[in-house]
Amino acid sequence: MSRPAVHPVDAPPMTFEAPRVRMKDVHGMPGTIGGLFLRLCQFVFAVVSLCVMTTTSDFPSVTAFRYLVAAVGLQSFWSLSLALADIYALSVRRRFRHVGVVSLFAIGDGVTSTLTFAAACASAGITVLIGNDMDKCNVNHCTKFMSATAMAFLSWFATSPSFILNFWSLASR
Repeated sequence: MSRPAVHPVDAPPMTFEAPRVRMKDVHGMPGTIGGLFLRLCQFVFAVVSLCVMTTTSDFPSVTAFRYLVAAVGLQSFWSLSLALADIYALSVRRRFRHVGVVSLFAIGDGVTSTLTFAAACASAGITVLIGNDMDKCNVNHCTKFMSATAMAFLSWFATSPSFILNFWSLASR
């Protein structure tokens, strides 16, 4: 007599692949109202710094001031371009999630913020040299130099959150 043999069969392991959860949109990231606000602040501060510095007649005589004009000119162009991109993203109700776009924004913000910060520091050093050490503010436009430098620092201060949020968004993928 033969009896049927029963061999236990293991069930395939249950694998639940969790759905990819997107990072919440943090205010200040590209394509949000906060991001547009930061871009507009960057643009306004950079343009004010550029205008104040170029209204002085003797800014080309100092290399640090020429560097500041170049850096805030680049910053204003970059911020205006990304502000227009944010306006477009808000108008079509989309967010910037593509890795290439976010990495371009992060790299651009990093470069422009570094340039703006370096130019503002160099201009602040020259302004202190002219005003405090050489005591020649009555001959130069120290108030305008200080105002332009302060606006460049404020532009850098508004660029830093954009860079950090873009870099964080890129690193969290």
